[in-house]
Amino acid sequence: MAAPPLSDAELLARLVAFDTTSDRSNLELAEFLAGYLERPGVRVRLLPSGDAEKANLVVFAGPALGDADGGHGDRPGLVLSGHMDVVPAGEGWSSDPFTLTDAGDSWVARGSADMKGFLALAANLARAVEPARLAAPLVLILTYDEEVGMLGARHLVESWDGVPWREPLPRAAVIGEPTELAVVAAHKGHVKLRAVLRGRSAHSGYPHLGVNAIEAAGRAIAALTELRRALESERPPGAERFAETPYPALNVATVHGGTAVNVVPERCAVEVGVRVLPGMDAAALAERVRAAIAAAAGGGDPGPVEASFEPLAESPPLAVRAGAPILAALAELTGRDGLGAVSYATDGGWLARLGLDCAVWGPGSITVAHKPDESLPKADLAAARPVLEALIERFCVRGGAA
Repeated sequence: MAAPPLSDAELLARLVAFDTTSDRSNLELAEFLAGYLERPGVRVRLLPSGDAEKANLVVFAGPALGDADGGHGDRPGLVLSGHMDVVPAGEGWSSDPFTLTDAGDSWVARGSADMKGFLALAANLARAVEPARLAAPLVLILTYDEEVGMLGARHLVESWDGVPWREPLPRAAVIGEPTELAVVAAHKGHVKLRAVLRGRSAHSGYPHLGVNAIEAAGRAIAALTELRRALESERPPGAERFAETPYPALNVATVHGGTAVNVVPERCAVEVGVRVLPGMDAAALAERVRAAIAAAAGGGDPGPVEASFEPLAESPPLAVRAGAPILAALAELTGRDGLGAVSYATDGGWLARLGLDCAVWGPGSITVAHKPDESLPKADLAAARPVLEALIERFCVRGGAA
């Protein structure tokens, strides 16, 4: 027997009750949504992670697209996509972060804005539409581990060709990140890497017998500061879309080293992130970071240290093609143009590699995400529903091509 339908707020309450912090499994939530959406005419698929501890959930409603164009032409239908994981709740909450709390004009819980409010809308709309009415497919792509580097979306993209239940995807897609219902057509990517500096340990009473890796890290951080300043003076093509930060922003994020105060530290790790603009060569930018660290670590007293590098994650930038129908439709339905750009990354950067036009649009504000008392305005949740209903009608029921 199918699970009974829930209101958007009721479903949101169920979704936030699953603690899907990225260091935990999301399987219970994925399986709950799979059961909630399973019915005739709907194909519910789980794509497990490599260790099978997590899964992406992909739901197809309505007819399957043909393979006649090899996946490269206009493909009608609509994709609604969001991530199931959340950041850690942390301290400072006024209520239980995993219980949806009514705060008058908003709903408070971890993930309410980022982005289980959108998930509740997408799931309820997919459940409500009659598959027989759809002339083109409605597809939900719900991912794991977006918050730690778009790992679920990357796994889906890189394994897609080998998935036995794979179907051609519609070209039009909405990534439901909280944009305050503004239409976003571009965002930066994020390249993360770790540099490990290795010197030689010694008793701190005989420092001449050792090589201090933390001192080398200090030189590397100073070099990265100079590189950050240089990058801030650069203006790559399209920089004007990012008014507040029209450059690739470099951040020295973490430093870990040493074992005890009386030991010359043999190892120090420095983690760095760079926000890459659309069209930039991410590999070349990462090489500039590596070169700055290696040069700084290569000299010093009493001697150089070895520097090794490990890529941590890559979140590609996004720039939706000019004239994409999903941007025009959202602009028409919301009264806002589709020229917005943001400096955070989304799953859309990876999903675009499957040939999707990924507009970023959803209820709530990114300014309250990742904070205590994260909240979703009730008015945003209510206003987003008719827009998504209209998109489904246009792209799926009437079969508008993307």
